[in-house]
Amino acid sequence: MRKAYDLGNVARAAKVKLFIFDVDGVLTDGSLHYGPEGEMMKTFNVQDGLGIKLLQEAGIKTAIISARRSAVVVARARDLGIEFVHQGGHDKLTPFKDLLSKTGLTEEEVAFIGDDVVDLPILSRVGFAVAVPNARADVLSRVHHVTEAHGGRGAVREVCEFVLRATGNYDKVMAQFLV
Repeated sequence: MRKAYDLGNVARAAKVKLFIFDVDGVLTDGSLHYGPEGEMMKTFNVQDGLGIKLLQEAGIKTAIISARRSAVVVARARDLGIEFVHQGGHDKLTPFKDLLSKTGLTEEEVAFIGDDVVDLPILSRVGFAVAVPNARADVLSRVHHVTEAHGGRGAVREVCEFVLRATGNYDKVMAQFLV
């Protein structure tokens, strides 16, 4: 595992043209809440959402690949303008390869953030592999970068800003707020 300030991580993040997000444990804290009718609810962090929107403003494509199916994820992705969403099944590698084919990007141009062993097939291939600090040990030992913030608690925003800085887009996308 390398530290966030590692120049190798900056170089990896500078090549990112597509950022793929896992959902449970990354965009959420991993908790699943069920309503009285059995409906599933999840809590998303609005600061993470703005981080994703800022990536998009910088021209970086965004996607979700999640093992669990949830209508809430579809709604959140629509709200954030995330074009590529794949849900269902522990095989995340097939949709990852399909996404590369659709975008024409290479593995080196992709970042992925995950937290569990089902994410390893993608994490082991992308140019910038990221995990949250409470990820499984097998994941933590195989990624380039570990966020300080936990999933659903600002980890996504943190790594989005890291990528924006590495790609030279941070000041440009932040200028609209710093008037």
